[in-house]
Amino acid sequence: MDVTAEKIRSYRLRAHHLDHTLPMERMTEAAGVCGLQNSPPGAWETALWVRSAECTVERLQAALYREKTLLQAWSWRGVPVVFPTDQSGVFLAPLVSEPGEEPWIYTRGITLALDAVGMTFQELLPLVEAAAAYLDGHTVKSKEALDQVLAEQVRERLPPEKHAAWDAPSMYGRPDRQTVGGAAVSFLLRPCSFRGLVVFGERQGISPTFTSFRRWVGHEMTVPPDADRALVRKFLHSYGPTTREALGEWLGCSPRQAARLWAGLSEEMVPVRAAGRDCWMLEADVEALREAEDDGERLLLLGAHDPYLGLRDRALILEDPKHQRAVWKTVGEPGVVLRGGRVAGTWTVKTRKEQMDVSMIIWGGAAPAERRTLEEQAEAYAAFRLRRLGSCAIAQEQA
Repeated sequence: MDVTAEKIRSYRLRAHHLDHTLPMERMTEAAGVCGLQNSPPGAWETALWVRSAECTVERLQAALYREKTLLQAWSWRGVPVVFPTDQSGVFLAPLVSEPGEEPWIYTRGITLALDAVGMTFQELLPLVEAAAAYLDGHTVKSKEALDQVLAEQVRERLPPEKHAAWDAPSMYGRPDRQTVGGAAVSFLLRPCSFRGLVVFGERQGISPTFTSFRRWVGHEMTVPPDADRALVRKFLHSYGPTTREALGEWLGCSPRQAARLWAGLSEEMVPVRAAGRDCWMLEADVEALREAEDDGERLLLLGAHDPYLGLRDRALILEDPKHQRAVWKTVGEPGVVLRGGRVAGTWTVKTRKEQMDVSMIIWGGAAPAERRTLEEQAEAYAAFRLRRLGSCAIAQEQA
């Protein structure tokens, strides 16, 4: 089977629920497609706003903090992700590596701290996991405090001769506010999250809070027997046709772990020649790919780190390398203007008390009708954020 880039974009728009808006009662379904990144804070809310009709910040926060049908925890790539609470075992447990698999990409920087205290990754991780039991009875405000509190818990489990090195100023970040032990704990919080030992609680002002899954939800995390397969299935459904290497990049795991997870679902995959590349997809999704229809020129405002933008085959939705660099930045990524599944420009916001100002750059320009649509969406987004739209500047840049 050979499919075009247009077919792939149309298929993915549908898989990500971007081909039409969903009723609010299907909000959890939208969050469960592949999870919603929440960095910067609030990114997950923007992702559901563009997918769900009648969506409000109040209802989303109620689902996350009071009803707890949604949960936030460090998941794929080690980032904060919001997903359905009853699918926690799928979004977390498969990320635990097996013996012999290399550490995750987001723990590689721990080497300096390990060398300083004279311990291996495999020796220290169980101590941090044991220390995280503290969260079964406590909630900790701020990530910095969490590092410090758990570092103290680990210190009690270390032999006395390692205390001086553990308490020494950190070689990362701000040594006046972090110890070597605190830095080591910071790296290992992600693996702890995969076991449900630490999750995000309710945000207090600008500070997140942290506790255990058991304390937050009221019971242990349930891991289905096919959790590994279920996570890979989500990935393939969201980003197919795709590759094993792309799975590893999406998860942030080692090639060896990605290969194991991929092999576990191999009997459900079929080869596809996609836009000139050899790829794979779920056999169950082949018909949907064949039937995928062009989304035309429908315009959408996607927030930074929207799931639709989460794969590395960026040329599929934005060919120009210069414009790719404007969208996928190391820090401070903008939102994107999507036109028919392609990235057509960027948008940013500035807030001032009760007012929001929106600025857009459209590559190649926008027709008058498109400008009106974008202005209406900007106004809707400001209302979603409980603000009024002060200005909506739409600049045109030739592609």
